[in-house]
Amino acid sequence: QVQLVESGGGLVQAGGSLRLSCTASGRSISSYHLGWFRQAPGKEREFVAVSKGNSGAEWYADSVKGRFTISRDFPKDTVQLEMNNLESGDTAVYYCAANGGRRWSIQVEQYDYWGRGTQVTVSS
Repeated sequence: QVQLVESGGGLVQAGGSLRLSCTASGRSISSYHLGWFRQAPGKEREFVAVSKGNSGAEWYADSVKGRFTISRDFPKDTVQLEMNNLESGDTAVYYCAANGGRRWSIQVEQYDYWGRGTQVTVSS
C-alpha cells in the first residue's frame, strides 16, 4: 500500500507561482505513475499532470500546459508540481495520486492511492 502526503498549498496573487510537493511512502513507487489532480467546489475532479513511472515522462492537461511543470525525485519518492502564472481558475484543492498499473492514465478511476489534498487559492 502507498501513502501520499501533499504540501505547499496556500494563497497566491494571480500571476504568481507556487510549488506543490507530494511524498510517497509504504513501498517502492519508482514504477508508479504519479499524477496531480484538482477539484474546485461544485466541479468534478480533473486531471492536471502526470509523471510516468520509471521514465518520468510528462503529460499535461491543456488548461495548464506551458504554465505548470511536473517533476519527480525517484530516490526520495517525491513528485512536485511547479505552478507559474497562476490564474483564478487554478483555485482548487490539489491532490497527489498514484497509479500502479502498467498503463498511465489521466482518469481518476485508474489511480489507486490518493493524498488528502492541499488548498491552492489564487486571488485577483
